[in-house]
Amino acid sequence: MSDPRTPSSRLDTPVETRRSLRPRRTYDSDAFGVFAEQFARFMGTARFLIYMTAFVIIWIGWNWLAPPQMRWDDYPFIFLTLMLSLQASYAAPLILLAQNRQETRDKVLAEQDRRVNAQSQADMEFLAREIAWLRMSVGEVATRDFMRSELRQLVSELEERTRPSEDPPAGATEEAAEDERGGGASHPGGRTPGRDR
Repeated sequence: MSDPRTPSSRLDTPVETRRSLRPRRTYDSDAFGVFAEQFARFMGTARFLIYMTAFVIIWIGWNWLAPPQMRWDDYPFIFLTLMLSLQASYAAPLILLAQNRQETRDKVLAEQDRRVNAQSQADMEFLAREIAWLRMSVGEVATRDFMRSELRQLVSELEERTRPSEDPPAGATEEAAEDERGGGASHPGGRTPGRDR
């Protein structure tokens, strides 16, 4: 992926029309970075230490115990020291390159985490406001217990209204019973008992 800051990728910069006879070699920097990470990861394992220790022991043992005409690095082992220094000089930049790639990856992950945290905080604040609004709205809504108490009160009021206001006097009930037995016959004088009261 090309860098947007380079002149060749900008729209306001004309494309270079000059062509060279020799084709330009392009390499994938990401592939080399992956190799550096794999090499650094391998150097941090116990297998690499075992291999390196075995190599040094074989090297020193052969150049110490072999016949003089078959030795290629005598006692000071200068060639071995040179090889180890060369290996260390190449390993250090590869390890630094792997660390730089890991640092870049960590920065990207940290930025993503920061965005996710900011979004989560905004969502939580929104939900807190919504819950507060719901609590305020629910406070104004009639609940089931409130409706039951109101219905009980209405039922008691209706029962009081349908109940007779006062009981009739005892004499009136007896006269009414006599009227029903007598078939509604009137007394002499053309008046029914109880009418003149």
